[in-house]
Amino acid sequence: MAQTPANFHEVQSAEHFQTLLSEDLNRVSLINFWAPWAGPCKQMNEVVLELAKKYSELLVLQVEAETQSDISESFEVEAVPTFVVLRGHTLLGRISGADAPALTEAIATHVRGPSSINPQSHTDRAPPAAAPQETQEELNQRLHKLMNQSKVVLFMKGSPDQPRCGFSRRIVDLLRTQGVEFSSFDILSDESVRQGLKVLNNWPTFPQLIINGEFVGGLDVVKEMVDNGELKEMLA
Repeated sequence: MAQTPANFHEVQSAEHFQTLLSEDLNRVSLINFWAPWAGPCKQMNEVVLELAKKYSELLVLQVEAETQSDISESFEVEAVPTFVVLRGHTLLGRISGADAPALTEAIATHVRGPSSINPQSHTDRAPPAAAPQETQEELNQRLHKLMNQSKVVLFMKGSPDQPRCGFSRRIVDLLRTQGVEFSSFDILSDESVRQGLKVLNNWPTFPQLIINGEFVGGLDVVKEMVDNGELKEMLA
């Protein structure tokens, strides 16, 4: 196996993370939140390793998101892969998802020096026209339509074949093991849907399972329904 560069670290604990991060507060750091079960993370881990080799002055910290949950929660990481770029403890940028060009560009920009810390909104192009604001009534109609797109609908982070959080991955595995046919919606792709469902279903987290247009519950509730046979009855 090829030797990893000296600036590339697998974080073992919150203390280890803080020690590495605090060694040089003027240094640019790239934190890669990943999970071994997520396909896109494997691809992006290669990209991150190449960036570590290319930029020896960059501190690269690999954080396994679920194992190091304290660190993930402190950075409000809700899905993998997520990348956070810091200078010391100052946030320079954040990239969600397997977006190699955006990550490469962010690192190239910020390792050039302190002068590169510019407002992230800077652009030479005119800002796009604002989209018409969706009313609450229109949003609720859209939510109900999504909830009724099939008999069983799973609102999750990512897709069934590429889940982006452990809870979503586990509920997909559970439904597939039970032979349940379902459609899905990636709530990371639409913030209005994400926030609207929290209110409509009075449930603050995801995944959310819908059967016959009605909210059933999250992972723990569905597991319980599988164990007591209630899910099978509901789908009969």
